[in-house]
Amino acid sequence: MTHNSAFVRTALWTMMAATALVAPAKVFAQSSPATQRETAVAPEVNPPGDIPDDQVFITYKSASGFSMQVPEGWSRSDAADGVSFADKYGRIAIDVTKAPEMPTSASVKQKEAADLVASGHAVDVRDIRTIPLPAGEAVAVDYLSNSAVNPVTDRKIRLENRRIYFFKDGKEAVLTLSAPAGADNVDQWKMMAESFRWSS
Repeated sequence: MTHNSAFVRTALWTMMAATALVAPAKVFAQSSPATQRETAVAPEVNPPGDIPDDQVFITYKSASGFSMQVPEGWSRSDAADGVSFADKYGRIAIDVTKAPEMPTSASVKQKEAADLVASGHAVDVRDIRTIPLPAGEAVAVDYLSNSAVNPVTDRKIRLENRRIYFFKDGKEAVLTLSAPAGADNVDQWKMMAESFRWSS
């Protein structure tokens, strides 16, 4: 009888231990969407994204009502509300839409920057500020993000981005400059942002 009781107790302890081991697996299987968010990928050691110092720039004039200096030779993709230029992981995009009023650092932080973070691409906003430019006062947002999956390599890389919000007469132009994190494009990005002009 004592032997049977010991056997039953041992069996019960074994079942309880097995249940304890199985329970956490069930919790992870039912994880919330927040735990499934994209995580930041590590920056490249030698990022292939520097715009060469001898890069030639040309003036692009858009039917959307603006002009800007862009790198010669980059592939261009037109859209109904703007245009983008790309070379490897480097990208320049300009989107023009109607807007009721001029954006401010506070309004961009509350809406546009919050939308960037909510996009799920491991966005890390580093700075939001108002900057003076030849085309008028603008709002700049510096942030890090993951790239889209490269269809050839099937991998993502970490990007650094600068998004600039221009405004004039009820229209907003959003200039987004992107390159692999660690690339040195400070001077080229500054030049392109300063070259932006609204068409008269």
